[in-house]
This record gives sequence, C-alpha cells and structure tokens, in this order.
Amino acid sequence: MQYRKFGKTGWQVSEVGYGMWGLASWKGSDEREYMAALDMAVEMGCNFFDTAWAYGAGLSEQVLGKIIKKHDTSKLYVATKVPPKNRKWPALGEYTLQDCYPYEHIIEYTEKSLKNLGVDTIDLQQFHTWHDNWAYQDEWKEAVIKLKKEGKIQHMGISVNRWEPENCLKALDSGLIDSIQVIYNIFDQAPEDALFPVCERLNIAIIARVPFDEGTLTGTLTKDTVFPEDDWRSTYFVPENLIPSVERADKLKPLVPSGMTMAEMALRFILHNKTVCTVIPGMRTTKNVKQNMAVSDNVSLPMGLINELKKHRWDRTPTSWSQ
Repeated sequence: MQYRKFGKTGWQVSEVGYGMWGLASWKGSDEREYMAALDMAVEMGCNFFDTAWAYGAGLSEQVLGKIIKKHDTSKLYVATKVPPKNRKWPALGEYTLQDCYPYEHIIEYTEKSLKNLGVDTIDLQQFHTWHDNWAYQDEWKEAVIKLKKEGKIQHMGISVNRWEPENCLKALDSGLIDSIQVIYNIFDQAPEDALFPVCERLNIAIIARVPFDEGTLTGTLTKDTVFPEDDWRSTYFVPENLIPSVERADKLKPLVPSGMTMAEMALRFILHNKTVCTVIPGMRTTKNVKQNMAVSDNVSLPMGLINELKKHRWDRTPTSWSQ
C-alpha cells in the first residue's frame, strides 16, 4: 500500500481508502462478508475509512466502531458526516443553513457519531451536503470551532454535491475546512478546472469518491441492467442516464490494457493525479477489497493512455434524478 499526505493535517493515509456507503444497509449485504472485507482492508494497509451517520442511520458507523476496536494497534483514520437536518440530497440554493446545518444540529449529530463509533474524537467530520450560499454565515463556523476546541473532532471537511465541484470554493476562505470530498473519475474530470488548483494552493486534502461512476466504469452494466426497487440506483439509473452511461463506458473498453479490468484502469486514472490524497471505492466483499487495494502498487498508467482517457471527460449538470 502506498500512502499520501492528507493536506495540512499531516496524516499519511492509504491512497486507496474504504467507502462504507451501503455496506451495512444495502439489499444483499452480508455481515460476515463485509466484516471479513473490512478486516482484509486493514491487513492490506488501508487506514482511511469513510462513513456517515446517514449510512443506515448510524449502522455503518457502528460497524466501523467494531473494526476500530478489533484493530486497536493500528491507526485507522475515521471520516464521517453530519446529515442535513432536512434529509435532502443534494443541497439546493433555496435551502437555508437553518434547514440543513443549524448549530445545535451539527453538535447533536457529532455526538451521535462519537457514540456510534465508540471513540473520543473523530478524525474528520464532514458536512454531507453543502451550498456555498452558507459560506460566510457564522453559525456553522461557531459549531466547528467549538467541536475542534473540545477535541470532539480533529478536522472538518465538505462532501460536495454531485457535478458541482466549485460549489464549495467560498467556504474554503474560512480556513476551517481541511478536506473536500468530490466525485472525480474518468468521466467527471471537472474538479481539475478550479477546485484542485485552489486545494493545492491552500493545502486542502482531496478525497475522490464515486470512482466507478456508480458502476458504469466497471464495464459490467448494460442498457438492460435493472436494479431492485429498494436499491437507490433504480432511481439514479433512469433510461436517460443508464443508456448514455453504458454507451460511454463501452467506448472505453478498447482502451483497457491487457490483463487489466476497466475498474482497475478507472482507479489508476484517479491515482495518477497527485492532488488526490485518497480514493474511496465502496466495497462489501473480500474479492473487491483484494482487487481495489492491489491497485496501490506505485505503478502508473502510461501517459499515452492517460491522455486518451482525458478525451472521455463528460461534463454533466445536476438533474432531478442525479441526487
């Protein structure tokens, strides 16, 4: 496992982290299987785990708490998130700070996360949604300052809305934000335009999420793929999204090097960008852990291939189904 500096925190985090969305709450999850997957990740050198209170109403945090306790001789960096009070994703410009992150709510859910995780301090707390309309309001800042002063959190971050990588730049002026979690992959290259340069200048850590574009960049989805009704992807992969996503993924297949999967190529593309501190694929099985962790081997894609993949950038804007 290779490690990278996590912005101004000074942490050395595994460049392949562990995304815990849905791990303990999605249909088909098996506790023995995902606990074995988490154990394997730690054994393979993964030390960055990203969860949230909203992942199973605290269940995912509780699972991570068990892993922390079990591997108490290893330093595992814990990142979680405060859910918006109105429980709406993404944050829209019409929502007020009081709708989403009033002072008392930030404090309350940090306390809940501390209890679920079984820790005295959270390494990285994050706003699970964000809109820069709130950037210069004092209430969220006062809550963050209080939590840091009391040692309840070490650092604060923002998880940016889908396809809105610049909708956080004003918040960075506060000096209170230590990391940005953003969708970045072969299709979603827009963070390179404005967000990454600002984060480099301010030494703010970048967490790359959704490395496989919710599955299309694994090359396994087809135009006929159907998800169960209780799987959130059934509302995300509506025909106007699924069909063009699969068509674009199919165009990538001839570029996949011999002996490599499309998923591996997708991860290596992200890790080629040294602004990224860690990428957090979601994993529920030991098979996926083995495959994803193995990508951290200090081997880079050829520049010719990187340049070809750059041509597959797909700029999208939020829609009613993009969540």
